Amino acid sequence: MKKLIFVTGGVCSSLGKGVAASSIGALMEARGLSVRMVKIDPYLNVDAGTMSPYQHGEVYVTDDGAETDLDLGNYGRYTHSPLSKVNSITTGQVYQSVINKEREGRYLGRTVQVIPHITDEIKARVLAPGKDPEVDITIVEIGGTVGDMESIPFLEAARQMIHELGRQNALSVHVTLVPAVSGGELKTKPTQHAVKELQEVGIQPDALVIRAAEPIDEGMRRKIASFTNVEFEGVISGHDAKDTIYELPLLYHSQGFDTFLLKKMGIESRHADLREWIEVVRKYREPKRRVRIGVVGKYMELNDSYKSIWEALSHGGIANDAAVDPVKIDSGRLEEAGAEGGVDMAKIFEGIDGILVPGGYGQRGSAGMVKAARWARENKVPYFGVCLGMQMMVIEWARDVLGWEDADSSEFNQDSAHAVVSLLEDQVDVKSYGGTQRLGKSESALKAGSLIRKIYGADIIWERHRHRYEVSNQFRADLERSGLHISALTPDGSLVEAVEWPDHPWGLGVQCHPEFKSRPVQPAPLFKSFIGACIKNADA
Repeated sequence: MKKLIFVTGGVCSSLGKGVAASSIGALMEARGLSVRMVKIDPYLNVDAGTMSPYQHGEVYVTDDGAETDLDLGNYGRYTHSPLSKVNSITTGQVYQSVINKEREGRYLGRTVQVIPHITDEIKARVLAPGKDPEVDITIVEIGGTVGDMESIPFLEAARQMIHELGRQNALSVHVTLVPAVSGGELKTKPTQHAVKELQEVGIQPDALVIRAAEPIDEGMRRKIASFTNVEFEGVISGHDAKDTIYELPLLYHSQGFDTFLLKKMGIESRHADLREWIEVVRKYREPKRRVRIGVVGKYMELNDSYKSIWEALSHGGIANDAAVDPVKIDSGRLEEAGAEGGVDMAKIFEGIDGILVPGGYGQRGSAGMVKAARWARENKVPYFGVCLGMQMMVIEWARDVLGWEDADSSEFNQDSAHAVVSLLEDQVDVKSYGGTQRLGKSESALKAGSLIRKIYGADIIWERHRHRYEVSNQFRADLERSGLHISALTPDGSLVEAVEWPDHPWGLGVQCHPEFKSRPVQPAPLFKSFIGACIKNADA
């Protein structure tokens, strides 16, 4: 029978349930099993698409265009689980579906209730990703903290599934915290209470991942086991990784976590093949050099706003045997550059080996991004523009090279006579798109002789998109005549997918989000090449 592992969290939020679930997935795959990952978010939003990055971190996009929680990005980096809209479940989706069915009369006049109708909908969605006969285990992360009102229907659905399928076929892994109080003494009481809360909703955890800054010793693990009815072998020290979060599969394996879970599920498997993860960690610990990358963005206060960017940069470092030190630069700081009493661009970018401008929405900070692009172009510093970052390249070029001082995006300035970036509906050849976003996997044709063609080693690529605005076809010919290289288009030639600066060591912008497909064991080609160029710049 197919197996389920439910991953829940106690004591407080942001304990790292997503990384824990992903690491379990990586270990199961290392044992030769096929895994599917599911994230449950108990918020009422239908998806994460309308959320501010400050609310919930980055919006991670799947191949089919689902706008999801950033934890799906962790799943994609740690496992080979296919990710699509079925791998992301929210309260909004569940209730919307049940209400739609009620309006259609599909409940035959029955009173619609949380139990069984909401819980049945949840159960059906949890099981959907694992229906493929090749799938062995579905790992389900339930967001939030046990005890939250919003999580109750999902925990009830998990309880029912554990009861219906049997404890050997549906396991519970609970991630909790052992905090240090004054003097550094570790306290197990919060974990005891967290497990008790889970037991009160009818779920006895099979395993505990104990979060702490330092390793939890055997005595404390035995104490926790005795208070929580969890076997000692199932109490795992989930202490902070020293060098990288990609150590976690190795950390769990060293404590026999994968062996314990397989035993509980009655699964016989081969020995774990963790060579890829061992090599990734080795490269993190033994870099041959370091590079500093200035990331110029508008959401710098919350690290998770650019989660996939940070990870893809580190993956590019792995591919080049280099450690990457990201330098966060708020684009708003650059807007006063050049003005009396304003910031000194040379000082801000001193010691920076490359500049990356990531995606985003809205006008705030855009002028600073344009200035960052100009600095990189004029000073021959490797520059990587991702989505909005590419659009900033085009706007900067139009202003400085073409002399169109009012060149802008129609997102920022509706009255610009030179809206070199505009809404899809303004594009001559793509009126059918309307004003909606271009989401998910999309095809690009790479021009022969271009840098991007050399990097990918292919004529056609597929990358994920998330944006509303495109380089305007109205001004495309002017941009190309003035020397800007348009190096990738959609196959029908209607939309610009990449631009490159002439006479520049590495100046490339793409409309897609290649960071979403980057993995530590398979770095995104563009990030690998960009970091390589930054190393050359540092050595120059």
